[in-house]
Amino acid sequence: MEIVELGAVLRSHRIAAGRTIASVAADAGLSVPYIANLENGRGNPTLAAISSLAAALGVSLEVRLDGAAAPASTSLPDSLVQFSRGARFRAEAARLPGDAARSRLLEAMAAMGAVATRPLQELDWHRMLDVMVLVTREA
Repeated sequence: MEIVELGAVLRSHRIAAGRTIASVAADAGLSVPYIANLENGRGNPTLAAISSLAAALGVSLEVRLDGAAAPASTSLPDSLVQFSRGARFRAEAARLPGDAARSRLLEAMAAMGAVATRPLQELDWHRMLDVMVLVTREA
């Protein structure tokens, strides 16, 4: 994995968790500028630093040396990141079971948005959230 891709994955997990760089830095024992640089595709992190970041973000770290490619992570469109900061998204995500519900919801919405033939706007994300609410409701 290249540093630019690693940075995008770190940012995606941090945003999906609703965390700031400062809160992740405190939990990981790293500096804010260090994490900001990593998220922007700069730096040469150690495995220990990446392990600390993974733990702080509540995700697992998998190191592969066999040459098999790991599945690509869905990156979050900026419009979805903005939408995820809204009260409605936060309220609906809080209603879902499990610790990683917010992350799973964002990844599912990003995957649905990936098939769009145009950039999605806030109203589109509201519609997708409506769908997710309907399909996750108990009967």
